[in-house]
Amino acid sequence: MRAALHDSYGPPDVLYVGTVPVPKLQRGQVLVRVHATSVNAGELYTRAGRARLVTGRTFPKRTGIDFAGEVAEVDPTITGLRTGARVWGVLPRTFGSAAEFVAVRPRNLSYAPENLGLVEAASLPVGTTALTAFRKARLDAGQRLLVRGGSGGVGSIAVQLGKALGAHVTALAGTRSLDLVRELGADEAHSYATTGPSDLGRFDVILDTVGTELRSFRRLLAPGGRMVSIAVDLDHIAMSLGYLLASTVHGRGRVRFFSGNPQHDLLAELAGYVERGAIRPVVDTVHPLAEIATAHRALEAGGVRGKHVIQVV
Repeated sequence: MRAALHDSYGPPDVLYVGTVPVPKLQRGQVLVRVHATSVNAGELYTRAGRARLVTGRTFPKRTGIDFAGEVAEVDPTITGLRTGARVWGVLPRTFGSAAEFVAVRPRNLSYAPENLGLVEAASLPVGTTALTAFRKARLDAGQRLLVRGGSGGVGSIAVQLGKALGAHVTALAGTRSLDLVRELGADEAHSYATTGPSDLGRFDVILDTVGTELRSFRRLLAPGGRMVSIAVDLDHIAMSLGYLLASTVHGRGRVRFFSGNPQHDLLAELAGYVERGAIRPVVDTVHPLAEIATAHRALEAGGVRGKHVIQVV
């Protein structure tokens, strides 16, 4: 099968499309024919080698985390899934969905939303990150929510989800994306270029998708407020880890980091929001698999509106 690979760490140009074996179905697994995947920030870091202490030096390496496609084969021990079913999901703490097939366990997927095509659907599994973040932050109706990176892959979904949960949503985004975040439901939209933390009010919940200036944004929390960060500032890693230590070891922090590993129930809940019309996909560009390097380059350049999607078939 065709798959996106890289034989070294480096810039997007290290990516290419090669041939690897179709995954052999193990007991308790489902083989999915991938129609599309999307590019996520974590893939940029690992491809560049910024996580090489974890990812190691064995090559070739794969890329791609989420997927939308059709069930191609089901292990006989599994009930309730049929060949041809439209599904979406996220690989469990690994890469490899930028390929024609993936093998996963049923807990790592759910039925894709019935009202979307699979290419559009591939832009949305990352929305489980916003669902988990708001659960951790205990976001409630009537509370004031700030979304940093409101036009990005996670942020564009978080704005919609925050509105669906009844929050007053303020979004920070690039100047050219302010109309977009308002269309998605933001009550207030401000440009990074002209608005700093000191220009904003107090918030009950802050969802940070950027990872920088955590201290400055933490000061915007109202009494009892919570900030959830899904990004780490790699240029100031010591400060980010300090916040993480205070939050998870000492239990006194108001900043929470987490790494998502969504499973069936969360993916099914997200599909429900999509089918009810509360969340819609925001696709910046659809790239063929052969242009995987172009998609990585575009995400690194910034200014993304939603997701860069990779169409496999």
